[in-house]
Amino acid sequence: MRRFVIRRVRSLLDRSNQHHHHYKNNPFLLCSSSSPSSSSSSQYQSRFLSSTSVLGFSSSSSMAPAVTVDTINPKFISFLSSPQVLKCEYAVRGEIVTLAQRLQQDLKDNPGSHPFDEILYCNIGNPQSLGQQPIAFFREVLALCDHPAILDKSETQGLFSTDAIARAWQILDQIPGGATGAYSHSQGIKGLRDTIAAGIEARDGFPADPNDIFLTDGASVGVHMMMQLLIRSEKDGILCPIPQYPLYSASIALHGGTLVPYYLDEAAGWGLEISELKKQLEDARAKGITVRALCVINPGNPTGQVLAEENLREIVEFSKQEGLVLLADEVYQENVYVPEKSFHSLKKVSRSMGYGEKDISLVSFQSVSKGYYGECGKRGGYMEITGFSPDVREQIYKVASVNLCSNITGQILASLVMSPPKVGDESYESYCAERDGILSSLARRAKTLEDALNSLEGVTCNKAEGAMYLFPRIQLPQKAIKAAEAANSAADAFYCRHLLNATGIVVVPGSGFGQVPGTWHFRCTILPQEDKIPAIVSHLTDFHKKFMDEYRD
Repeated sequence: MRRFVIRRVRSLLDRSNQHHHHYKNNPFLLCSSSSPSSSSSSQYQSRFLSSTSVLGFSSSSSMAPAVTVDTINPKFISFLSSPQVLKCEYAVRGEIVTLAQRLQQDLKDNPGSHPFDEILYCNIGNPQSLGQQPIAFFREVLALCDHPAILDKSETQGLFSTDAIARAWQILDQIPGGATGAYSHSQGIKGLRDTIAAGIEARDGFPADPNDIFLTDGASVGVHMMMQLLIRSEKDGILCPIPQYPLYSASIALHGGTLVPYYLDEAAGWGLEISELKKQLEDARAKGITVRALCVINPGNPTGQVLAEENLREIVEFSKQEGLVLLADEVYQENVYVPEKSFHSLKKVSRSMGYGEKDISLVSFQSVSKGYYGECGKRGGYMEITGFSPDVREQIYKVASVNLCSNITGQILASLVMSPPKVGDESYESYCAERDGILSSLARRAKTLEDALNSLEGVTCNKAEGAMYLFPRIQLPQKAIKAAEAANSAADAFYCRHLLNATGIVVVPGSGFGQVPGTWHFRCTILPQEDKIPAIVSHLTDFHKKFMDEYRD
């Protein structure tokens, strides 16, 4: 695969070289959007070129490529060809998704050409692509902020709720110049950070400082910033759960660090055992790796567990004793589906234990892409940074300043998510109906899919307590495993590819997220609309029976 990546890069460079040689007698064409006509090309050359040089370059010499595979940053090739990143690419945007897109086009061009009528995407947490409707209040405020000229028009009163209009005025007053198309402060608009801090305080019952908040283009940007801050070389490690969301393995690889895995306990509902953390930490240190941070994904992706408060207390105590930065991925905090569990932020837990700014370093990530809002394309989110010295915070601010600021639409949405309509607001009842309708439907879908998966031969699936995914384990026959090996494929990928070709259902192999060696899983979202779930269950059940019969030992 490494050779394939390198060949692909070289192919692109060769193509670039051909383009260069085509225009080498007129370097000005390289920065022109179109070529001059053939009739005027000689005039172009006589006007701008001499037989000796142009801007110090010889017109007759052959320019060497400015960049080749041998001269690019070696970390880039290492990143592209590392096992972690290859798995990440495969899992999220890779082979199976590419195949699904080809099948979708084939269905459009040749209706009836496959044993299914549509592609059912269960591979990615992208709610609105699968029909989930945005929250009306949020979209009303965004529309008014982006086009404030209509705020004073009489027709607006009949089209928009009064609290959306009031919120838009409030937000526009906080934006310098009242323009959503302008840059903001590199940490994000101060008034919006004030709103978010108030929302965090209301959620946790402990103070939050708007100066601790960095608004980002989704949580992933914040994760990359922290990896860039923490990782100095391959001798620096980050403790990450296995299975894990591939953002972490990819980001660690990109920044040249080492992923230190800790395995979640599938038999205990994907629990996080402190004994496992200690074991992996000690093993890493014995290898000369300095472990800098512990990543916790709660609720879990891809595993869907919600960690109990007592477990979170153990995690905080472990991190404090070992001097680790706590990286709290809490983007699914609104997605909890079982009455016996509740979301508790790691900041709330640490403060309730009496630990403050001087006791533990903690970074909490939130996103507008998940929850009941599912605004993936708006790219909004934030990270709250506590327990860092002023000089370290200054460096984080410098990194944020390089990108000038996150997008303003995402910033506004992040503030709305943390401060939705309140009791007495005109939109409150309709907002609650939309929110509760989405979350209750997700809970029903999760339970239906969970029950269906557990009814299949050789499949076990833990309860979907939260997030947007199920991660069932599948006991594959040896005959299927050998067939996968013959096809140069992981066994779970082999199963997922056959499922797609037979039913149009797209799921992600567990090998893309990491799993205990010798076990096989796949990740399935609970996001297809509720009226499509019965068909997914029926198609999956029929396929699985045929697959197991075909490859039975």
